[in-house]
Formats: sequence, structure tokens, C-alpha cells
Amino acid sequence: MASCLLLLSPLILLLLLISASRSTSDSNPTNGFCSVEYDGELSSSSGRILIKQGTVVNAHHMEVADVYIEDGIIVSVRPNIAVGDDVKVIDAAGKYVMPGGIDPHAHLEMDFMGSVTIDDFYTGQAAALAGGTTMHIDFVNPSNGTLSAGFASYKVKAEKSVMDYGFHMVITKWDDAISEEMELMVKENGINSFKFFMAYKGSVMINDELLLQGLEKCKSLGALAMVHAENGDGVVVGQRRMIDLGITGPEGHALSRPPVLEGEATARAIRLASFVNTPLYVVHVMSIDAMEEIAKARQSGQRVIGEPVVSGLTLDESRLWNSDFTTAAKYVMSPPIRKAGHDIALQNALAAGILQLVGTDHCTFNSTQKLLGYGDFRKIPNGVNGIEERMHLIWDTMVESGKITASDYVRITSTECAKIFNIYPRKGAILEGSDADVIVLNPNASFRISAISHHSRSDTNVYEGRTGKGKVEVTISGGRVVWEDENLKVTAGSGKYIKMPPFGYLFNGIDQADARYLASLNAPVLR
Repeated sequence: MASCLLLLSPLILLLLLISASRSTSDSNPTNGFCSVEYDGELSSSSGRILIKQGTVVNAHHMEVADVYIEDGIIVSVRPNIAVGDDVKVIDAAGKYVMPGGIDPHAHLEMDFMGSVTIDDFYTGQAAALAGGTTMHIDFVNPSNGTLSAGFASYKVKAEKSVMDYGFHMVITKWDDAISEEMELMVKENGINSFKFFMAYKGSVMINDELLLQGLEKCKSLGALAMVHAENGDGVVVGQRRMIDLGITGPEGHALSRPPVLEGEATARAIRLASFVNTPLYVVHVMSIDAMEEIAKARQSGQRVIGEPVVSGLTLDESRLWNSDFTTAAKYVMSPPIRKAGHDIALQNALAAGILQLVGTDHCTFNSTQKLLGYGDFRKIPNGVNGIEERMHLIWDTMVESGKITASDYVRITSTECAKIFNIYPRKGAILEGSDADVIVLNPNASFRISAISHHSRSDTNVYEGRTGKGKVEVTISGGRVVWEDENLKVTAGSGKYIKMPPFGYLFNGIDQADARYLASLNAPVLR
């Protein structure tokens, strides 16, 4: 892939902004700064594959075995499988054979803050496959005020998909029509999760009344409520404070929305979910403050899922103080990347099971788009990359360091996501009958991350220059070898939409808990 790293002054970028800042990702997979061509033909290994003598790793056990794949399905997992000559054989001796990663949190081709994310369902998913992720779940935003129009729009966007995908749905307002559409999304369209923003006032932020109505509706549908937890009113005050102090650069973004605002919103969402007695999923947990609220809730028995993202686990906020605007702005996301120390605390919480799975919040804007906020950090499009880098960075940070085992790694990058969103064991497992989404990871191989070599369309990478141990050498998606020998072979339209049924394991026992609550009221009293 050609180098996409542009070293331009803010003045030149401002001139480019006139013509480029609002250009969108269209159906051409090579549109934008990072033009890249992929092989348009299906891999010749799309039929039968035998992975030999690898250590097969599931979330519950490890064993040395062969894995035989046919027609997109794992047919057999056992030692010494014999096959004929018409089977592609992959030697995995000394390597790990694992279920492909599932990224629960990404935003491809999303309209946001005056721009559109630079990666679409082609380039973003291609990057994911090169990094060992074989499924992602994107967030559908309403269109023209309706969920159905938003769903239809995203289905069109996903026509160019190159791997399997699912959808969450964002709720930004409340009325009877939205309530009815939520039922349609769950019962007919395979969506079992709805996201509520507690930040971005004046845009997608909802108040507590709407959140309570949404929580109750989610509970009745067996759908998981998700929250972006920041105090939106507090953020507005913080932003105004920074502007008044003359702090207009990217550092103002982090200073305007400190951890206390994330912790407060997380605590509030948890308590409201407890009041309704429904499970809660907190997306992109970035701070000790939020993590500690989740820990307290889980210790008390409440069903709360905490999702850290790879940027929060591996970076710190110091980069936002870089004197070069382009460098600093690429790290702007919400909630912000925190001070050093939060990353280690989140790693430890993940290792201890306080946090359950790792996403990316892959939401990429190139350097020209980020320049929309030059002189006013409030206008910098929020988002960083990570869909290609997640599997490598989490292995190096968590497994190579000794914090977790290989089985734990499979759990936090794949299996737990499949279980939470009710698609296990079709996804998230190396088992007979599971989809053939498989990776081969070499723990002794090294990786290096750079915008010059990554497969995202973005011209920057927040993990630029990062090296580590543990490299995905083979990715199999839907029974096709799509990544091998540093070569990526993907086909637009080959990805499938995965419907996710309601009432996953987090809803087990909810009815009984409600019955106990009603029995405890000792009311109404006859008078």
C-alpha cells in the first residue's frame, strides 16, 4: 500500500479543507487519501481447509488439534485429521488457532460532526481482517427521525462489506413511533441492543426521562441497553471554561471533559438501570472513575458490562499536548484518552474480570477532516482508529505481559462478545458447527504499526511506531483465507448480516428478580 502520511502545515491544510473536508466515503473502495487496491476475486481456498497441529484456543480450554473447514463451517476439531489432495493445508505447529476477533464497537461510514468517517464497510472491514477481526457490530443512527430509514441506509452502506457484521441501534428521541420501531428492529431485523448518548448536548444527547423510557422498553424486548456515559451538561460547562481560558487546541478537549464527568454519568446510568432492573452495557470505559462504578455495581450483583477500548488500554493523554496540531488532533475522541495510570488500571480491571470485553470505537477521520477544529477543539471530529490494531495490541499488552492467558484473550476479544449479543457458539468459538471465522496467531512473531502500511483509508494512526510480540499470520473469514503471507484478498459484498436474537444470557433470572421485588412490597395496604 502506498504511503499516506502527509506532513502539511496547518495553513496548507486549511486551504485543502475548503475542497476536501466534507468529501465522503462513496461506493469506490479506493476513494480518499489512502487509495488501496484489493484482489477482487475470491480466494482459491474458499472450499476446504485443514489447519494442522496448532494449539486450538477457546475461552474454556486449549488443546493441540487439527481444524477441518468445509463450506464456511468448522466440521471437525480433533488430532490427526486425514484429508485428500483437494484440501488447502495450513501448518500451525507452534502457533495458536483461535476464533476470529469480534469488535463490538465501530463506526464505519458514519455522518458525524460535519464530516463522514473515512473508513467504510469495505476499507474498515478489510483492515479488520488484516488484523484478525472477522466480525464487527456497527451503530445505526436514525435517518429522518426514524429507525427504519436508518436501518435501510446502513444496509445499503454494508452492501460492500467483506466480512460478517451486526448492528446496534442508536436512540436519540422518544415517542410512540420510536417505541414501535424498536419492536420492529428486534423482532424482524435482528437488532438486540440500543445505544443512548448521555453526552453531545444539542445533537444526540438524551435526558434521564428518555433514558428511563428506553431502559424500560429494552427490558420488555429482551434487548441490551448501551450508554455513552459522560455528563453532557458538564461537558458544555467544561468546554466553555477552556475557551474562556484561551485553551482552543486539542488539549482543551481532554481538559473540558475530565474523568469525574464520565464517572458521574456511569454511576447515574447504573442506578437507573438498577431501578428498572435491566442489564446495562457501558461502552468505551476510559477512566478509573467509570471503572470503579462498574466494579461496585457488579460486586452488588447488578448486571453491568464494561467495555474498555484499545486506545484507553494502551495510550495516555500526553499526546494531546503535542505542539503539532495534526499530531495532537488525531488523538481526540470521547470520552478522552486519560492521564497515564488510567490505562494500567483498566488493564488490571480487564484481567480481573471487572471489565468484560475489548472494543475499538474505530471512528476514523483523516488529518484534513480533523482540521475542522483548528482553533476550536469543540469542532474536531471525535474518533481514533483501532479495528486493525486491536488483536495485536491486546495480545502484546495483556498476554505477552503475563496479565492474562491465551484463553482469556479469546474470551475478551471474541467469545464474550458473541455470548453477550447472543450469537454464541455460531461465533466466538472453534467448535464443530461454528462459523469458520478463524485466525492463526504466531506468538513469536513481531509486529510494527504504521500509517504507511496499515489498511485503513486514514492518513494517520494513533499507534504509529508501536511494536510488539504476537502476530496474526492467517485470517479465515466465512471459510475463505483472506489474509496470509501479508496478502489481503477480499471481495466486496461477501460479508453477511448476522441477526442477533433478544434475551441473551444477561436476561436470565430477570423475571424471578422482578417477582421477588413485587412480593417484597407488602402493598397495596387495604384501608
